[in-house]
Amino acid sequence: MKNTEPVKAFHMRFGSHELVEPFKLFIEKVLAPKGINHLIIECNTSFVFEKHPEVTGGTLTKQDAMEIAAVCKQHGIRVIPLFQCLGHQGWGGAPNTLLKSYPEFDETPHVPLDAKWPEFFCRSWCPLHPEVNELAFELLGEIIDAFEADAFHVGMDEVYAIADDQCPRCKGKDRAELFAKAVNDLHGYLVKERGVQMFIWADRFNDSGATGYNQWEGDTFGTHQALSAIPTDIVLMDWHYDKLDSYPSIGIFLEKGFMVIPACWYKTDAALDFLEASKHQANQTAKPERMLGMAVTSWNGWDKQSFEKFISMNSAQFTRDDELEELDELYRTLDLITSKLSKWRS
Repeated sequence: MKNTEPVKAFHMRFGSHELVEPFKLFIEKVLAPKGINHLIIECNTSFVFEKHPEVTGGTLTKQDAMEIAAVCKQHGIRVIPLFQCLGHQGWGGAPNTLLKSYPEFDETPHVPLDAKWPEFFCRSWCPLHPEVNELAFELLGEIIDAFEADAFHVGMDEVYAIADDQCPRCKGKDRAELFAKAVNDLHGYLVKERGVQMFIWADRFNDSGATGYNQWEGDTFGTHQALSAIPTDIVLMDWHYDKLDSYPSIGIFLEKGFMVIPACWYKTDAALDFLEASKHQANQTAKPERMLGMAVTSWNGWDKQSFEKFISMNSAQFTRDDELEELDELYRTLDLITSKLSKWRS
């Protein structure tokens, strides 16, 4: 096997000017010492856009992004901004600032603003609206420039609002074809035009019927068929947060020629099991190096107190038998996963 440094990635949502200094200290005091070499910063519409200020829904400025990128560069950490494309344009029926400013891009404008799961999960933009890509690409371009990024994560997990029966453009269309179009449009801009590497969550490419995954980790209504219609230079981040009997998607993606990064959450036992299963599947393929490493995701709300708590933690204070709060277990998971990845391929 080629001796390459595995990807040790950390994902977090962040979009606050007020928390930039604690965030930079967190990078220096926690992520860098743990050996994190990829940092996925999900800013979404929390970035302060200069070309489209109407879309801004947070306080993270261009100067903030430049400062964060500089700290990461100093510590050998690759910054990968994340902006949720197509899906996750709000929560429930409530639209985000993009769809509030451009309601004509909404795939499901008929859905009430107070709609809740399970009746409705969250809104998407219409992949066939003739003007949506122009706006999206300008937003993504601003974020790429601010972070001086050479990679970009387009999100696109849990997309359920697609090919809606009341959308005049998408009604009756094949969901896989629409999903593939959205992916390929983004690839055309990010990879072909901007020259950056493209990352995406992989759940919509997982066939639930073939893999046994549930409706969150896998697709139950057809978008998985888009996998055969997208470029294999896209990095698939395949997330599974609970311990499962098996994780067959890793091998499926690798055999089809994709680069894969398994992604875990805070549950330590599940994360370690997923890592070992992924490594085993990679070693069964002709190109095991396509399994690049692993990502630890965080979905908690970061504030000054949580940054300070993380900085004060150390691995010696926990045992595997401890009953931990989510933030504590996230630290333990990060510590163990990065340690195991450091020994892998060495």
